[in-house]
Amino acid sequence: MSEGRYQGKVVQITGAASGFGALAARRFAAEGAVLALSDIDGAALTALAGALETEVLHAQLDVSDAAAQAAHARAIVARFGRLDVAINNAGVGHDLQPLHKLAPEEFDRMMAVNARGVFLGMQQQITLMLAGGGGAILNVASAAGIVGAGYLSAYAASKHAVVGLTRAAADEVAKKGIRVNALCPSFAATPLFDEMADAVAARHGASRDEAYTRIAARVPMGRVARPEEVVQAMLWICCAENSFMTGQAVAIDGGLSAV
Repeated sequence: MSEGRYQGKVVQITGAASGFGALAARRFAAEGAVLALSDIDGAALTALAGALETEVLHAQLDVSDAAAQAAHARAIVARFGRLDVAINNAGVGHDLQPLHKLAPEEFDRMMAVNARGVFLGMQQQITLMLAGGGGAILNVASAAGIVGAGYLSAYAASKHAVVGLTRAAADEVAKKGIRVNALCPSFAATPLFDEMADAVAARHGASRDEAYTRIAARVPMGRVARPEEVVQAMLWICCAENSFMTGQAVAIDGGLSAV
């Protein structure tokens, strides 16, 4: 285990089996953290845990399940005795649809995983951090949580909810040694982005590469993010040196929210 900013810290990451979550697990481990990981994909999560050179507690769970979240929190305390950093990263998207044609069940699914999952996670995390004297929570929202996102109305609503939950929690616990922030990436090269690109391709009768080009053209910087750029922001936002930031929705979006 390498020395780093998170040496000996206990870091929880949801949605850890792929995308931002898997890369974050590797990067926090490289900086000395021990990890409490969860994902609904148990096989991929087990494979990741076995490849990490640090102590790992991992659990297959659905973040919208309150009992599962509570059980995982108890397991964290039993294994590590405390929680220092929590990253609520688990999330899902939906197919591109105009709001008036989107199935109500899709709206419910977005809110269950993306918003309720963060709410339930923070309930457990704040409780553990109050007992342990403080910590940092980072909720992965989206640029769609701070701007409009046509044809992604339910996803955008769920991510706006994440930003609202973040700010409310930050206000409640600011004097208790707990910082709560949200990260709002736009398009980044992850499996979720591939799904979106495929939806764009289908909508326009284009290839995936053509869809990538079409999406990147919407970003002022003219490209999508590399996952490393988003995870680097996670490492900075949660670190002890960044001690005066709380209640913020930090956009890592190539300028998308600036125009």
